[in-house]
Amino acid sequence: MKNYKIALIKGDGIGPEIIDEAVKVLKAVSAKCGFALEFNEYLMGGCAVDACGVPLPDATIEGAKASDAVLFGAIGGYKWDNLPRELKPETGLLKIRKELGTYANLRPAAVYDELLEASPLKPEIAKGVDLLIVRELTGGIYFGEPRGRDENRGYNTMVYTKPEIERIAKVAFESARKRRGKVTSVDKANVLEVSQLWRETVTEVAKNYPDVTLEHLYVDNAAMQLVTNPKQFDVVVTGNIFGDILSDEASVLTGSIGLLASASLGDKYAIYEPIHGSAPDIAGQDIANPIATILSAAMMLRFSLNEEKAADMIEDAVKSALKDGIRTKDTARFGAIKVLGCKDMGTEIASRI
Repeated sequence: MKNYKIALIKGDGIGPEIIDEAVKVLKAVSAKCGFALEFNEYLMGGCAVDACGVPLPDATIEGAKASDAVLFGAIGGYKWDNLPRELKPETGLLKIRKELGTYANLRPAAVYDELLEASPLKPEIAKGVDLLIVRELTGGIYFGEPRGRDENRGYNTMVYTKPEIERIAKVAFESARKRRGKVTSVDKANVLEVSQLWRETVTEVAKNYPDVTLEHLYVDNAAMQLVTNPKQFDVVVTGNIFGDILSDEASVLTGSIGLLASASLGDKYAIYEPIHGSAPDIAGQDIANPIATILSAAMMLRFSLNEEKAADMIEDAVKSALKDGIRTKDTARFGAIKVLGCKDMGTEIASRI
């Protein structure tokens, strides 16, 4: 029997609740498909600051590197908002991405027919939306030097090297080959030199993928196109800050951020997480939607463990539950036949495996 080591980083807020439900579903599917999962818990975020004095302990980095994949919940909360930058929970997340070299963030956004009315877009615009944003995750303005501030000035530096752009572009083109064969590269090449290098490099990489169509959009136009004609997009590739913004915009199209998974991939390590935050306002109330985390677990099975059948089974179980009108509070207004709490939704999906 195959055995996989999974590092669990539950984090803060609703993080522990949603991770517990993903684990419940993973145990069901591993038993069904005949492989074993070994779960080990590690600290990151505000809980790590409280316990260890830092947002990312060395033990967490070591545990993540010793595992086959990392399944992560969410970090942050009001309690830690006023800490200095180096102690903020979000600093731990940026650091672990850098430490593990997870440079490619994959964020799928698809509108379920059962939740079509949950989308803020008109049904004829939202129906059939199925896109993948590939965001560069370990470079760009979030990591560029120099950076700093004084009383009257703050500054950050956006930097990309050609190799960084080449490797994220390859991820996008390879992903498009498995989808509908189109890549949209998003930049601000009319203003930024770093974006001019981005556009030139992506165009060069495209020559190795003659079966994939490439188009370029400025980021402001891309933001508008996402809400006026989102079905035109297949794979969108962009830098760190643009990807951060556009992926959140794309998530709104689906009607609930609680449905959307993500994978952060590197050459050796990977982190899987829901795209939403820690939602401290609802933590501990058993009303969080665990579906995004459960679907992140499915991505983990597919991309890191090569357990395609198990990934399909989880995704099918989620679709089945939604089709039957099973909802959590965030989507209760849209075709709900039964509204469940976080724990019961995890149990429901696990029972459908």
